[in-house]
Amino acid sequence: ALTDNQFHLLYQPKVDLKTGLIFGVEALIRWEHPQYGLVSPVRFIPLAEESGLIVEIGEWVLRTACTQNRAWQAAGLTPISVAVNVSPRQFEDKHLVEHVAYALENSGLDAGHLELEVTESSIMRDLARSVATMRQFDAMGIAMSIDDFGTGYSSLSALKSFPISRLKIDQSFVRDLANNPDDQAIAMAVISLGHKLNMKVIAEGVETEQQRDFLRDNECDEMQGYLFSRPVKPEQIDNLLRQQMSGITIAA
Repeated sequence: ALTDNQFHLLYQPKVDLKTGLIFGVEALIRWEHPQYGLVSPVRFIPLAEESGLIVEIGEWVLRTACTQNRAWQAAGLTPISVAVNVSPRQFEDKHLVEHVAYALENSGLDAGHLELEVTESSIMRDLARSVATMRQFDAMGIAMSIDDFGTGYSSLSALKSFPISRLKIDQSFVRDLANNPDDQAIAMAVISLGHKLNMKVIAEGVETEQQRDFLRDNECDEMQGYLFSRPVKPEQIDNLLRQQMSGITIAA
């Protein structure tokens, strides 16, 4: 798939809950197989992780996402951040920092417009090494977020040492947010914790107005999900940003 250019990226907007404006996107990989059609990431990502090919695939995603974000800027669009997921195997790769630096240099993208998303479980595999890697990225000016927060194994004592700028509430807690008191309590706790640690909090998988309203009422900073937009092609992000620059926005 890599050799034959069968992978492509879609981008899902991230929206500020107060202003309703797009401030960033998350890059999401898709595989269009010539014989089998669209292959779900749920099928091929675990296999790529197991085989080690995820490192090479991850490099491609980084380069492609950085190049695309720089292209949006070159087209005169309002600068936004692009978030790229870093898999557990990729996060452990000793050349990760070099690969990220190369993707930025090769694309001409400023480090401040790249965000790396890592999972709790990735960080906790080797805590000391993880913190050292994250501090290198922090020194480069790259933002980092913890993806799927609440589903992993990080301790609060470890969390305070992470150079993290954003916590991402996992969609499993957002799905029944409108009517599940337990999910509401967890979401409120994550929002409070994030703010106390000077982090932004973003909720993923927001699909209904009720979910959005609860998050906004409880001072969650940001959201992404089908309520605003599905993952879309680069040209559709271009259109959304142009509409936003013209004062035409889809209210979040």
